[in-house]
Amino acid sequence: MAKVSIDRSTCVGCGLCVNTCPDCFQLTSEGVAEVTNSECSSCNVEEIASQCPVNAIKVE
Repeated sequence: MAKVSIDRSTCVGCGLCVNTCPDCFQLTSEGVAEVTNSECSSCNVEEIASQCPVNAIKVE
């Protein structure tokens, strides 16, 4: 199971991760993404991370 994190200083709040996997990500009131489940298994987090336009999503 992959551990997911987001560099909030890099995130631009495009919402791609939230739209792709709302079980693992959400947008904060500041308009940036945050991880709600850091060990997400309900989606392909590597694929989502590769699609992030600013590479803010890290997968370990």
